[in-house]
Amino acid sequence: MQRRHPTTFHRQSGVVLVMSLLLLLVITLLALSMFRSVGVQELIAGSLREKDRALQSATSAQQYAEYWLVSGNNVNNTIACSQGLLNANSGDGYVCTNQLLPLLTSLGISGPSVVPWGGNTTSTEIGIQYTPPNMSATSVTATFGANQYFEPPRFYIALLGNAPGGVQGQIYQIDAWAYGGDPNTVVVVESTYLVTTNITDLST
Repeated sequence: MQRRHPTTFHRQSGVVLVMSLLLLLVITLLALSMFRSVGVQELIAGSLREKDRALQSATSAQQYAEYWLVSGNNVNNTIACSQGLLNANSGDGYVCTNQLLPLLTSLGISGPSVVPWGGNTTSTEIGIQYTPPNMSATSVTATFGANQYFEPPRFYIALLGNAPGGVQGQIYQIDAWAYGGDPNTVVVVESTYLVTTNITDLST
């Protein structure tokens, strides 16, 4: 004869349930953190892209200004600049006898890093506008991936004076600025350029 032992029920303490909920909470927080990190990285990548585009645009204007300066008789095309935006693509251009910073200060602008220089319209801005080949600039914020810029780059050439140390020539300061695909991304570049009147062969 077999005796059946009564089934013993053990009271569950709920530790497994609590640990499962904690683990689920940790995984959820990690997932949210990962998704947020991806979004921030996309914003950073987009900002770096626009910065690079603006830098390339400003550099192209700066290099064109240096080329224009030594072309023909342009070094002698000097005026006292005030306000007004010319178009280099139409053959316009000049060298300013007044430096950019004092001019901007007289107009209530603290320096070349404050753009646009002189105002918000082409009639009040200062400098020369240059649109490189294959550039599209429409004053409209560009969509991602579009080869479009908010505005064409501008530059300003100022005559600083004669070269020091008995060097035959004059020194010019070239400031250029450009937008990326939207008005919130602007880069300003500057170079000092020496134009000499005599060429010396340094190999002898």
